Amino acid sequence: MTTYDDRASLTDLTTTAERVRRSVENVIEGKPEVVRLSLTVLLAEGHLLIEDVPGVGKTMLAKALARSIDCSVRRIQFTPDLLPSDITGVSVFDQQRRDFEFKPGAIFAQIVIGDEINRASPKTQSALLESMEERQVTADGQTYHLPSPFMVVATQNPVEMEGTYPLPEAQRDRFMARVSIGYPSAEAELEMLCVHGGVSPLDDMQPVAHAHDIVKLIDAVHSVHVADSVRRYTVDLVAATRNHPELRLGASPRATLHLLRAAKASAALHGRDYALPDDVQALAVPVLAHRLLPTAQAQLGRRTSEQVVADILRQTPVPDPSAQQWRRTPQGRPPGLRGL
Repeated sequence: MTTYDDRASLTDLTTTAERVRRSVENVIEGKPEVVRLSLTVLLAEGHLLIEDVPGVGKTMLAKALARSIDCSVRRIQFTPDLLPSDITGVSVFDQQRRDFEFKPGAIFAQIVIGDEINRASPKTQSALLESMEERQVTADGQTYHLPSPFMVVATQNPVEMEGTYPLPEAQRDRFMARVSIGYPSAEAELEMLCVHGGVSPLDDMQPVAHAHDIVKLIDAVHSVHVADSVRRYTVDLVAATRNHPELRLGASPRATLHLLRAAKASAALHGRDYALPDDVQALAVPVLAHRLLPTAQAQLGRRTSEQVVADILRQTPVPDPSAQQWRRTPQGRPPGLRGL
């Protein structure tokens, strides 16, 4: 396991992440916060859900991230007739061997792009559950492990659009974060027309990092120190969603894990070997909001889950920095605390 006792690991992480960020931003104009969140989820070993209206670059973001890393990439176009076996794979009978042979599906890649995931049936959507959580596929009683790193980047149109199937709660909970790209600014859109008006920006993209580099960076993120008070603050934020009067479904314990893991990755991307409450606060909305279900009264008042999380952030006491040293002690991590 890489540790931050060797400061070169932190330098390597920030340098490699910066190369990937610049590569993606050459394609996605004017959305640095979206690109940074994508990198955060990748280094935190999570999965990303990109939700927005058609034509704003959802699939382009997923492809740009995939092409920036020299690893295996598969794209799945989700349609109503897509079968679960198309994703996970199927066993076929080999006449020569007189035995069944497993043919891996599209999920067997390091970065899997699921385009318009909410256009597939719920049965097909559920084929991703085991892969996203346990990084493996079970077929005919056999377990097949997925490569590392492994990340699902799924896109979807808003559920009000015609011909879509809303993701069930269990499926949304597998995604570490949800992000909306939004429309570009006038300057960014003009730059897009000038630079990308004739050719696809993906045509000239070259990998700027290797898959084994990303694995090393993920190991480095594991060693980011998290003080006990920051852990308690994370738990308090998530617990507040379970008792909020405007929510009928709060965040799960998996959400707590995802929030802390994302905070550690964010700290590393900012060049720190320790997490701050600021890291947790910055990621609370993208990590928690898509898991929550507002009450009918909140929906009538046009209150969104993002607004509820913002209220919780304002109401939950933040740890006093004067009473807690965020950095690890000279002897290392305090006893009993382990990285997630």
